[in-house]
Amino acid sequence: MPAFTYTARTAQGDLRTATIDAPSREDVVAQLRRQRMSVVKVDEDAKKKRARKGGIKMRDIVIFTRQFSTMINAGLPLVQALDILAKQSENKVLADVTRAVVFDVESGLTVADALAKHPNAFSELYVNMVAAGEAGGILDTILMRLATFMEKNDALVRKVKGAMIYPAVIMSVAAIAIAVLLIFVIPVFESMFASVGLALPLPTRVVIGMSRFLKGYWYVLGAATGVFVYLLRRYHATPNGKLTIDRALLRFPVLGDVLRKSAVSRFTRTLGTLISSGVSILDGLEITAKTAGNRVIQDAIMASRASIAGGETIATPLAKSNVFPPMVISMIAVGEQTGGLDEMLSKIADFYDEEVDAAVSGLLSLLEPVMIVFLGVVVGGMVVAMYLPIFDMINAVQ
Repeated sequence: MPAFTYTARTAQGDLRTATIDAPSREDVVAQLRRQRMSVVKVDEDAKKKRARKGGIKMRDIVIFTRQFSTMINAGLPLVQALDILAKQSENKVLADVTRAVVFDVESGLTVADALAKHPNAFSELYVNMVAAGEAGGILDTILMRLATFMEKNDALVRKVKGAMIYPAVIMSVAAIAIAVLLIFVIPVFESMFASVGLALPLPTRVVIGMSRFLKGYWYVLGAATGVFVYLLRRYHATPNGKLTIDRALLRFPVLGDVLRKSAVSRFTRTLGTLISSGVSILDGLEITAKTAGNRVIQDAIMASRASIAGGETIATPLAKSNVFPPMVISMIAVGEQTGGLDEMLSKIADFYDEEVDAAVSGLLSLLEPVMIVFLGVVVGGMVVAMYLPIFDMINAVQ
């Protein structure tokens, strides 16, 4: 449970400062007023606040959700089930959040409203599905669907991230190898060539120039890289910048195919799960757009929401975006016409999960030879450039 440090004035006019545990700042204020104290300031403890941020993994939420569903299905009251979850949770941050939820539920809030107070642990999608489950009296079923959805979504994210790890590692090794050659190996050859006084060929002069620059101006290169990354992040933080970069990523060879298929899978599974759980299609599209992860996809989904609000179909704006494959558009259109949109979206998601697997495998199989050729050309080219003058020296001696 969060800790709050307060400063308050007693009925006698004395200032008192102390730290207490409470679910929220409002509860601290209410507690102090009951003690007839005038509140001056209430601040959350900084250490506990930092610890709660990012301290809950997806796996912890999945386990929490499955256990919560099982206990409700077994007939346990909500408060008792949440209290058990708080006591048995191995994640201290999640345990604190759950105790705060218990307090709010006992105070009269719905489970969804209590969960909504903790966006770092429970997403908007999670809260809306729980609200739909409470309203429909099928909270246990909804929670089980949520756990399955989160597991599949997490697996999809890990697949895409896993595909990025291999090239990142290879490029890092290549950069280290090139830096070692330029800083430690090339200067030895340069000294040897200088002692002989032999005219150096152009490739050798280029490599030696790169070595001198890296040794003498490495800080300039580091600063330039830092500035570039900073400016790129600032640009990506702007609406136009994010749209431009996300559109470029989708057009990137091979990688763009992986990102597009994973976005389609996430969109269809999220929207299908929300609709099947009783969330209205307008709210479902808005929530799905926020979790799209790509601005181009997000704009297409929001255009679909506006189309639905105007009495039209979802499929037409999605087709205009040129992001979603024709098969997906056709299946969504059929789902709308037959009234089985949620089932159709789930089928599309299952299909594209397999497509993402195939696309990731294709990306990795393509990257291997590309990286090998890259390393061979760069490192091999530097070695050959250093040996060219030696060949000239041998020919001169003969």
